[in-house]
Amino acid sequence: MKRTLLLASLGLPLLLHATTIGELFDALKNHPQTRADEVLIRQAENGMEKAYAKLYPDITLFASYDHYNTPTGMLPVPPNELLPMVKNKEEPQPFSKDISRLGVTVGMPLFVKSIFTYADKAKKMQQSARLKKRINLLKNEAIIVGANANLHYLEAMQKALRSKRASLQKTKSFINLKVKSGRAPKSALFKINDGLSQVNIALNNIAIGKTKAIETIDALTGLHLRHAVSMHQKKTLHEGEITALDPLKKKLEADRLELKAQKEKLYPSLFLKGSYVKSFADAYNNDKSIDEEYSDIGVALKVPLYPKSQYAAIDHSRLALQKSRLELKKEELSLQAQANRLKSVLPMLEASVKLYKDSVADKKRLLEIAKVAYQSQRMSTEDYLKYEDDLVTQEAKLHEAEAKKWQTLMQLAVIYTNPIEEIVK
Repeated sequence: MKRTLLLASLGLPLLLHATTIGELFDALKNHPQTRADEVLIRQAENGMEKAYAKLYPDITLFASYDHYNTPTGMLPVPPNELLPMVKNKEEPQPFSKDISRLGVTVGMPLFVKSIFTYADKAKKMQQSARLKKRINLLKNEAIIVGANANLHYLEAMQKALRSKRASLQKTKSFINLKVKSGRAPKSALFKINDGLSQVNIALNNIAIGKTKAIETIDALTGLHLRHAVSMHQKKTLHEGEITALDPLKKKLEADRLELKAQKEKLYPSLFLKGSYVKSFADAYNNDKSIDEEYSDIGVALKVPLYPKSQYAAIDHSRLALQKSRLELKKEELSLQAQANRLKSVLPMLEASVKLYKDSVADKKRLLEIAKVAYQSQRMSTEDYLKYEDDLVTQEAKLHEAEAKKWQTLMQLAVIYTNPIEEIVK
């Protein structure tokens, strides 16, 4: 811990390591993709708040100063009140060239059908965003498990190749003695050396492959693996409805509501409106300071008669709905076909793993027999090397099948949205 704090204080980069699959899953929750999905959820929540906010009164305070080139009324004055003012020169008339005003206006929808529909749409978008976040998290967890399974495969291959190299080096020592004593041709030594070179080339390629798998996990978690972390299947996969389609289904429902809301904008709308104004000025007829109050409140009914742009908006929403419907159908067919293939492949891979394990055990015994036969000069170098190659090849197939089994299981977990953290331990 002290070393970590020292490196941090010096501004040196920290290389964090993971030791369990759970640590990788926990680190994934802080990945930018996961956080971006959380922002989308908050945006959808904000959309719902904006829709409901339109139901609240819109209250505005204002202050103004106006100059006119001719005396202007501060407020409407009825004729029966204005005539006495005109006759009495001492009484100020509410007219002036310079008028200051303070006031407040209020507006509020009493009936606008589309507001409620937009709120329902925002709710569907929020549900879609939550489901999408879950799917994206599962996809990234599946990538981590698949990359870790691939890392297991590469490390198992490294172990098998190192075992083969040790076996070849031991055989080389034996052949070297026979070549020096003249009991074996020098070409046998060349063949063993070539076999060792091929092993070293394969080990180098595996090391390159490991860096790619480690990079994949590092990019998703920010944690660097030295070795593959252990994992085993804790729970069985639960099949059923393809719930990976749920985000698209919610989006389709939202698009339906969008079309409905656009149509509802053609409905009549009812609004409450009102204002209060306090005006200040010097009367034009006697320059006396006056102030007047003026207020109004009312209800307005708006009926769209021929809103051409709104009909265009309806057509646009209808096309967007058709597109969403086709995208959902396309994804449904694709995922169903993928699920059918993966479900048929998974038991085959499980059977292959068992068969390969048995085969590897047999080939190990055959290699031991071949070593004895080769040392007894009852087998050629080529035939002996073939046994060495057969064992490594079969071990490669075994570990490759195990990796594919994990990757297939994870793909199905995403399609059926099974909690991967509960399946993999």
